[in-house]
Parts: sequence; structure tokens; C-alpha cells
Amino acid sequence: MMIAGIGCRKGATARDVRAAIETALEAHGLAMTALSALATSEIKRNEEAIFLAGRDLDLPVLVIPNDALQAVSSSTISRSEESQAHAGTPSVSEASALAAAGKGAKLLGARTVLGPVTCAIAISGDAP
Repeated sequence: MMIAGIGCRKGATARDVRAAIETALEAHGLAMTALSALATSEIKRNEEAIFLAGRDLDLPVLVIPNDALQAVSSSTISRSEESQAHAGTPSVSEASALAAAGKGAKLLGARTVLGPVTCAIAISGDAP
């Protein structure tokens, strides 16, 4: 399973979200078809752009509870003071991807930042 974790500023568009996902996948030499789902934090539940991008890409959007984000926060690569203060995790995109990908999940690298959107790719612990 491969998950794209998404974080964004208020007012980001679905186009912004899709562009960040494409850029993150491209950085790892992956195609959009490799993704199983998008994931984001509870604090981003009302960010319509994330859900519109999921619909456009025909991917489910998983909303990760705060306690699940906290449980994987020590495994994030990026550290944002702003994210920590507002969302309780040093990286919404990285923590969301890790939590959604399940036990033993690994980030493919640090989050990609493109304009108002961050995207991190994680693979499940049972992936080769």
C-alpha cells in the first residue's frame, strides 16, 4: 500500500494538491497509479481541495485522528514549528502518510513542498 499524505494552507486549490502529489511521486520515480489513497489530519477535514483532488484522482481520502498522528510523529523527517503548533505534529503530510500506511510504514523521503501544499509518500510495512 502506498499513501500520499497531504498538508495545506487554507485556500489551497485541488489543482495545487494534485500538483504537489505529482511532484512528490515524480521525485521518487513513481506514477499516480501507484497510490492507494490520500491521507490528511483531522485538522484538515474541512479543506475541500484535498477531497476534490481525491475525487479527481479516484482515490479515497483518509482522515487520520489526532492520536494516530501523535503516535507516528517521532518518525517524521521534517520538523515544522508552525505545524507542531497548529496540528500537534511536526509534519501533517508525513505523519498522515505514515499513520494511514499502518504499522511499520516508511516514508520514501521528506515531504515535498509546492506552494501552499505539502505531500509525503509512505509505503506500508509489508511492502518490499
